[in-house]
Amino acid sequence: MAIERFTLAPGYEISRIIKGGWHLAGGHGEVDRAQAVKDMAAFVEAGITTFDCADHYTGVEELIGDFRQACPSLAGRVQVQTKFVPDFDVLPTIDRQYITGIIDRSLKRLKVDCLDLVQFFWWDFAIPGAVETALVLKELMQAGKIARLGVTNFSVPQLRKLVDAGVPFVATQNQYSLIDQRPARFLQGYALEKGMKILTYGQLAGGFFSETWLGKAEPVDGVVNRSLIKYKLIIDDYGGWGAFQSLLRCLADIGRKHGVGIGEVAVRWVLDQPLVAGCIVGATSTRYLERNKEIFSFSLDEDDLSAIRTEVGTATGVEGDCYELENDRQGRHGRIMRYNQNQT
Repeated sequence: MAIERFTLAPGYEISRIIKGGWHLAGGHGEVDRAQAVKDMAAFVEAGITTFDCADHYTGVEELIGDFRQACPSLAGRVQVQTKFVPDFDVLPTIDRQYITGIIDRSLKRLKVDCLDLVQFFWWDFAIPGAVETALVLKELMQAGKIARLGVTNFSVPQLRKLVDAGVPFVATQNQYSLIDQRPARFLQGYALEKGMKILTYGQLAGGFFSETWLGKAEPVDGVVNRSLIKYKLIIDDYGGWGAFQSLLRCLADIGRKHGVGIGEVAVRWVLDQPLVAGCIVGATSTRYLERNKEIFSFSLDEDDLSAIRTEVGTATGVEGDCYELENDRQGRHGRIMRYNQNQT
C-alpha cells in the first residue's frame, strides 16, 4: 500500500503518516542510537518521509542529523518538522539572541541550511512575549533560516493573537483522536478561515488504541511510560475505562471487517477529518511499520462511521478548546509536564 501524501504548502509535500520523535527522547525505554538511525532509513524507504521532532526532545534532532549524514540519498527525500519551545523559566526574559540561538542550534543538529517547518509553542499567554517571539521567527523565516512556520498546542484565542499580528502559519499541530475531539470544536473552523492545515498526534492514545488493552482491567499502578500516563488522563476525561473498552470493542469489530487492527481504524478516522494533513505516529522501532502502511489499505464506510458516532456519543468527551486542560499547570494534565527541557 502506498503511503498517502499531502501538499501542506505550495512546493511542500509530506507523507500523511509522520514519524514522531518524542518516543526517542527518553521515558519510553532505552534507545539504541545506531538502530534508531537504521529505522529512520526503513521508514523513508516505506514512504514515510516526514519526521516530527522538537528542540526540547532530548537528542532527537541530533539523531535525525546523524541519519541525514549516514544516508544522504534518503535524506534528500525527507521533510523534518521541528518545534521552537522556549523553556518556561525563560519566557519573562526571552530575547532575539535566545530565539536565534535555538534556531541556529536546530540547524546545526539537523545538519541543514534551512528548517522545513518550525512549530512554535508558548507555555503561558499570561506571560507577555508570545507575539513578539513569533514575529522574530517570522524574521528568521524571511532571512532564510526557516522555510515555513506553524504552531503547536494553541487554543484558538491564543492562535488568533499571533495571526492578527501578521505571522503566517501553514499548520497547527494538536492532539486529536476518537477520545479527544477538541480540535473539531473551534480549531477546524478557524483553520479553514485562515488557510491552515492540521497536523495531529495522540491518535493511538500512546498505545491504548490496540488489541493489547482490549478486555483488560483498568491500569492503576502499571502505567509505566510517559505516553500511557498522559493518555490515561484523557481516557478518564473521555468517560472512563468502561466507555473506552466499549469503544475498543466497536473499533475491533470494524477492524475485523476490513482486515486491520484497532489502531489502524483509529488513525484512519483522524486522517479523514476536515483539514487533517497528517498524523504523527510515535515509534521507537519498525515493529509496527507494516501496520502503519495498512492504514491506507481500506476506507471507513457509512456503517463504520455511524457505529463510531453512536459509540463516542455515549461518552462524556474531553471538554474545552485545544490544550486548555494541559495549560493548567496545577491541574491533572499540567502537573505531568516538563517545562524546562530546552537548556542552551
